[in-house]
Amino acid sequence: MTTLDAIQRLQFSDRQAAEAMLLGFMRSELSLNAVRVDLRPLAVSLNSFNGFVTLEDGTRLFFKTHTESDTIIAEYYNAGQLAEAGYPVLQPIHSSTESGRQLLIYPVVDEPSVFDVAWAIEQGEAGALAALTSAQQATDDRLMEIYAATLAPQNAADAASAPVHQLFHHRLAGGRLERFYGPLPGVAGNGPGIQLPDGTHSMREIRQVRWTINGQVYDDTLDDLIQRALVMLEPAQHGPSIIGHGDAHNGNLFFLREDQPPSLLYFDPAFAGRHHPLLDLAKPLFHNVFAMWMYHAQEKASALTLTVRKADDRWVITHDYTLPPVRTMFWTSKVERVLLPALALLKRNGLLREDWRAFLKAALFCCPLLTINLADRGKFPPVISLLGLCMAIEMGSESRGEHSPLDRTLDEAERALR
Repeated sequence: MTTLDAIQRLQFSDRQAAEAMLLGFMRSELSLNAVRVDLRPLAVSLNSFNGFVTLEDGTRLFFKTHTESDTIIAEYYNAGQLAEAGYPVLQPIHSSTESGRQLLIYPVVDEPSVFDVAWAIEQGEAGALAALTSAQQATDDRLMEIYAATLAPQNAADAASAPVHQLFHHRLAGGRLERFYGPLPGVAGNGPGIQLPDGTHSMREIRQVRWTINGQVYDDTLDDLIQRALVMLEPAQHGPSIIGHGDAHNGNLFFLREDQPPSLLYFDPAFAGRHHPLLDLAKPLFHNVFAMWMYHAQEKASALTLTVRKADDRWVITHDYTLPPVRTMFWTSKVERVLLPALALLKRNGLLREDWRAFLKAALFCCPLLTINLADRGKFPPVISLLGLCMAIEMGSESRGEHSPLDRTLDEAERALR
């Protein structure tokens, strides 16, 4: 575990100790004349930390880092590449991009993240919804323009070195999957236990279950989806590429309310670079829309009704987790203004892979399963752990019979491409 990994974990249990560690790191590793750091443990900080640092001369700056165990990426943070491509991105004034020491320091921005604004709207503060919708749509329109301007083929060797794979394939194959849920499919060994509403189950058992969720039938097990994703998301594949942020969930965008009109500003480009556009879209498509249970587990658990009925190797789940209007807005904007036009752009240029749907679903599958450990009893109530497993199945597997909302969207995309 690196020092930054330790700070990320410690911030929630002993913030003072974490701040002391970080102050020492900044002084020794970054040669900053820092006299104080103030961490901000946030719900969105599942694999990161951020806060403020005060220098000897009184200057106050903002810092953020993304921590990633089992990394095989040599260098992070291609903020300059994003700016050159036309992204509105906050530029760091100090940076360390080497693996294990990656930390960026910025001027202070006295604006909220889109994550915070959207959560406030979801909790009933509807005043900002119209302005946020307009800013989101304008940002998505600009994103599609950047995709079109930067689209180019990429050979397998260059593709393999893209930092974005740390969020997908490297989490599957690089150790995180095994730490969370046990060995890869076909490898001997018992997985850990997971606490679900009806008691504790071994992950080996759970990974062999087939699912019916709110009437949609899924024939893939978790192990089936893991095996498919390992192949689908293999980094060394030639194909299309764009310059993208890679991790553009709402925690990595500021909402600039005072702009006329209000706008969004990207920051924390830990996984930015040239990579496949569908990989670029996976994180915002999932996290901005479906994932509030991941960040606000207790609140969502208290409002959730979920039942389980077991029939042989199939679990039949019914739940009432629904998307508030602000989440539907993010989905509609990203699908209509970026995903559908991007698929059409790839097809026109002869760069659309035949299995694009399975490729996208494999990336979406990694988001609920591997961003954070669903078997962590300290993070998730049992009902939320089970909801997270359901989300992983829905993201990765094709629904049979009545299609899921995700699959209906992809059905429409396929029809539009004919």
